[in-house]
Amino acid sequence: MMTIFNPLSFKIKSPKKAQLFVLSTAVFAMSAQAFEFDNIPVDKNAQLSVGANVLINKSAYDTDGTEVRVLPGVFYDNNKIYARGAQAGVYLINDGSNQLSAYTELAGSEFDPDDAGGALSKLDKRKWSAAAGLTYLRLTPIGGFRAQLATDVLGRNDGSLGRLTYLAKVSKDKLTVYPSAGFEWHDRNYNEYYYGVSNEESARSGVAAYQPSQSFSPYVSVSANYDINDKWAGFASQSLHYLPNDLYDSPMVDSRIEANTAIGLLYKF
Repeated sequence: MMTIFNPLSFKIKSPKKAQLFVLSTAVFAMSAQAFEFDNIPVDKNAQLSVGANVLINKSAYDTDGTEVRVLPGVFYDNNKIYARGAQAGVYLINDGSNQLSAYTELAGSEFDPDDAGGALSKLDKRKWSAAAGLTYLRLTPIGGFRAQLATDVLGRNDGSLGRLTYLAKVSKDKLTVYPSAGFEWHDRNYNEYYYGVSNEESARSGVAAYQPSQSFSPYVSVSANYDINDKWAGFASQSLHYLPNDLYDSPMVDSRIEANTAIGLLYKF
């Protein structure tokens, strides 16, 4: 997905989460200064890419059809700020081998009861949200190792999520492929919003009440970029998430696998 959140464009609705996010960012920023990382200079010739992509989402929810959206996309990285996929951020450390960033991103999924049948159609709607947090990437000769931790900042699920990911890069001529694999953690609040059924919903719909706990789930992803010419590039990605038992046992779910596909076209300025 290539929709971009501006890290300064939204308000954090939870004061405690806002304080925690600001404090954590300040601590890491001071740590970066204390260790005196030799950061890469700002790239004044950084290239901006703007375009659009088609997002195809086959969620694990027991709903009809596949969700298809057309979304704008922006890619930019000048070694100080970046916009990349569904994420935008600011580097606190970027010395060529270590990258520590404060970031925002799209998070969560969407459940529309109008697309569900039977009793599920009487449940509440679940919405996408935005998360803000910190991400650390260590670049090595055998690939990148990334750790991320973020929390909901729109007050929709009030949850937190984390990821541990291995990333690789393979280039040949005009084609660059980025395979990755890892694990994603969701806390109880996150899972209760997206996969739980409250007592009120159960009484209204007849669907059994359900309260999942925190979860760890594996995922794999591959994305590719093809430079058509000096100005145009094509982009595609595919990711698969495997739902653990605590999420698969939700009465809202009918599949172990959630799949996201994106196909896009970018213009380079």
